[in-house]
Amino acid sequence: MMKLALITYLDKGKYASPTTENEDDILLRFLKNKGLNIEKVIWNDQDVNWLDFQYAILKSPWDYFDLIDDFNTWLDKIEGLGVKLLNPFNVVRWNSNKHYLKDIADAGLNVTPSAFLQKGKPVDLKFYFAHFNTQQLIVKPTVSGGAKNTLKITLENLAETTQQLHDLLKEEDFIVQPFLKEIEENGEWSYLFFGGNFSHALLKTAKPGDFRVQHTFGGTITPKMVTPDETQAAEQYVKQFAQTCLYARVDGVYLNGVFHLMELELIEPFLFLETDQSSYERYYDALCNLIGKVD
Repeated sequence: MMKLALITYLDKGKYASPTTENEDDILLRFLKNKGLNIEKVIWNDQDVNWLDFQYAILKSPWDYFDLIDDFNTWLDKIEGLGVKLLNPFNVVRWNSNKHYLKDIADAGLNVTPSAFLQKGKPVDLKFYFAHFNTQQLIVKPTVSGGAKNTLKITLENLAETTQQLHDLLKEEDFIVQPFLKEIEENGEWSYLFFGGNFSHALLKTAKPGDFRVQHTFGGTITPKMVTPDETQAAEQYVKQFAQTCLYARVDGVYLNGVFHLMELELIEPFLFLETDQSSYERYYDALCNLIGKVD
């Protein structure tokens, strides 16, 4: 019988679930009840025999960006063994570095204004205040998640954060973007797609005084009904860059009424399945369709 691995990480308590029960466990139980032979597997568990699995579904490898070299080695290993990865290997490698945003912008789609800072190169942050015509900047690693090493830079803290950033740039590349007051005022939208088809949407808002919308930092999640126009605005990113994916989460913000992508999440996004009970069936249908196509 075909066997699937639902890929997670070694949980050390760093990331909290916004629900009382882990989303992975609920989804795993649902898929098992559908008759699938599936088990939860830690991606870097050295005792796993990957030849036991025909498919691996990336669900919550939430430490991959802290262990990116190991993660890439693992991807190469299981690809070489013939395991089929959902989402596909080439998509995952591309999506693991925020330079992918330039590819999307180059394709003519709206993306939050971005510039890239190269590892080991000095940077003059004053240039970017003028370049983006903003009073505040957000700077984060190009390989990151969960607001890791994310800096909010203002003219008041410029000297302090410039030194901090120079130290961080010794290790890796960074992306710099204007701070968008729209996120602070209105929140960040997430549109979930399974098998290229829209499933559900929600609005993430930061707690008062913060700019990070992640639930681990006290952000609030609100399910939302959306119009066909809103769905279509998010869908164009999936059609061009994630059509072959089991899942995609399109995160973005509306600037002057126009949707702009912040992140196209194709590796380990929380799917907020509990906000729409039909989402489990849609996930299952997309999974079955993909497995059918591959087989």
